[in-house]
Amino acid sequence: MVVVNGFSKRKKKCIILCSFRKDLSQKTKQKGYKTMKIRKVLSPSGLYKIVRSSFSKIVDHRQKGKVRISLENILTSAFAMFSLKDPSLLFFDQRVGREKENLKRVYGIDEIACDTQMRTTLDPISPDALDAAFKTIFDEAQRGKVLEQFEFIDGHYIMAMDGTSYFTSKKIHCSSCLTKVNSTTGEVTYHHQAVGTAIVHPNQKAVIPLAPEPIIRQDGESKNDCERNASKRAYAKIRKAHPRLKLIITQDALSPNAPNIQELGKHDFRYLLKVKESDHKFLFGKIAQAQEKGLVTEWTNTVGSSTYRFRFCNQLPLNASNQDVKVNFLEFTELKKGKIVKRFTWVTDISITRENAYQLVLAGRAHWKIENETFNTLKNQGYQFEHNFGHGKKNLSVVLMKIMFLAFLVDQILQVACRLFQATWEKSKSKKKLWEHIRNLFYTLDFDSMEDIYRALLFGYQIDKVTIGYDT
Repeated sequence: MVVVNGFSKRKKKCIILCSFRKDLSQKTKQKGYKTMKIRKVLSPSGLYKIVRSSFSKIVDHRQKGKVRISLENILTSAFAMFSLKDPSLLFFDQRVGREKENLKRVYGIDEIACDTQMRTTLDPISPDALDAAFKTIFDEAQRGKVLEQFEFIDGHYIMAMDGTSYFTSKKIHCSSCLTKVNSTTGEVTYHHQAVGTAIVHPNQKAVIPLAPEPIIRQDGESKNDCERNASKRAYAKIRKAHPRLKLIITQDALSPNAPNIQELGKHDFRYLLKVKESDHKFLFGKIAQAQEKGLVTEWTNTVGSSTYRFRFCNQLPLNASNQDVKVNFLEFTELKKGKIVKRFTWVTDISITRENAYQLVLAGRAHWKIENETFNTLKNQGYQFEHNFGHGKKNLSVVLMKIMFLAFLVDQILQVACRLFQATWEKSKSKKKLWEHIRNLFYTLDFDSMEDIYRALLFGYQIDKVTIGYDT
């Protein structure tokens, strides 16, 4: 395959001819990379096509006579920026001026908007309009049997939910910003938060994020929004988008309260919620009473130098005010040399037995993947989650946050379903290096698809000829 890349500046003209090596190393052949096949829908090109198609269905808020660059192109440009892990809109704008052809071939972008135009156009868009893209990709992953790898207990999936902050400033703000006032100085801090949601599995490094729910000031409200209200909105949206999906919701220690548990039941979700003794003295008192009556089941397992203690009791009242809300209590303790190393406690609506207790422990501990494999990856693995790509006056910050999550979802699907991506990532050693290598090739040479960039990185490529000429 021959790749041609050219650029001109004044009278100088440079042409680079580049081809992928055909003489693969013996090691590469042994791993089967040469013959690897990609399921088209779950390939980079297939997923980018789904994203563009979803964007094309979003109604353009601009007057038709004044539209030069389509909303689909502008949204896809923002997606491409996050897909390539560019550090800012300005950086993306400056780089793409030299490599518009790759944007057209790889991402299907016909016309490029400048960073100012992109911010102005995206600001009025409703963040909810982007949720359809998440659902379509999720449905394709389900059809492609990708989600089978995430099934855990009786056909259920573990869905971890948690809140996170991604923007804070004392000067920049918009109508959607949350506010925090210093009680001493009266200084106002503006910030943005969101509830992230992802399907996780104890044995899977990847996660499958759903559309995040922003924690933003609601229309007509003078008070701040909160994580609990955002979670309620997320429950309704998830169940509407996936009416038959069997989910076990895992959440942190702020979640085991009667209103939240009742809301989870309303949407037919099972739950596994972390609980603290300091917050639920009534519940832990009931456990102590049950222990005295011999109603608590407990046993220990010793593996090497570690001892694992399990303890559970079913059908206990949650608290004094809501004794009709019954929960099942599970405790897991790890000891070394008789000293407690780790201790976790949860409440759940799943009936606990000796047979499923360990599985529930694994599910409960997998909750931290929403922090470690989702928020931490977005913040520290090239996505620049906490960078202000643009704030706007209305929805821009939230819209860009959701598009970043969409790019993250595509990457996670590729991590699970695309052997070519897996092999290229393995060769690059880390994702940050992989993103850097992809950007270098994308902004230097011409490619027909992202798959070809992966192949160039995996199999190697060579520069056949460089010709520098001067026009006469």
